[in-house]
Amino acid sequence: MTEKHKKLYSVDEDFAGAIARAEELYYGGGLFIYPTDTVYGFGANPFNADVVDRVGYVKRRPKDKRYILLAPDIETTLRHAVPTSERHIDALMAAWPNPLSAVLRLNRETRELLGQDTAAFRIPDHRFCRKLLETINAPLISTSANRRGEEPTTEPSIVEQEFRDEVDAIFYEEKRSFAESSTLVDMTEEEPRLIREGKMPFETILEIFAKADASV
Repeated sequence: MTEKHKKLYSVDEDFAGAIARAEELYYGGGLFIYPTDTVYGFGANPFNADVVDRVGYVKRRPKDKRYILLAPDIETTLRHAVPTSERHIDALMAAWPNPLSAVLRLNRETRELLGQDTAAFRIPDHRFCRKLLETINAPLISTSANRRGEEPTTEPSIVEQEFRDEVDAIFYEEKRSFAESSTLVDMTEEEPRLIREGKMPFETILEIFAKADASV
């Protein structure tokens, strides 16, 4: 099988090759599945409208639904988002990398590109994700690899069976994580508000905010 038609990439066997192929797909408007520190997710360039629509089609998800964006670092996040206060920046710097997705207001340029006022950002604690994000130096769509209404998975064989013919590549690893999504928190106002409890306890996030307050 030629590299062009290859679909499965083992992150464990060829890490550098997997990163290179994922980068190629990202900038080429491709759709792929990759491992994260939570569950397997669909990956794509959020600034490519065609592939964003494709993600929604494969997930059977309405077009108005938004996707979490992974970022390599706080600097990349701040190129696109405008946190409510310095307190929020301090708290996020203390919390990340972790399965915490923070809904932030977007700056004008990113609002115009994405056609929305806010987006959820997260810095993952996962080797493949971090390296890919550092390589592309841009936000990456992260949404669980499952159909609407179905449970996400951490099992590569299930992902392959379900989506092989609908994505351009599947990156997988032998390591298993708990099938639990990130905690989603609204940080568009001064006080954080829980939207979805996930892998990182909301109580822990509030404790981080309290420490940020104490350091001011």
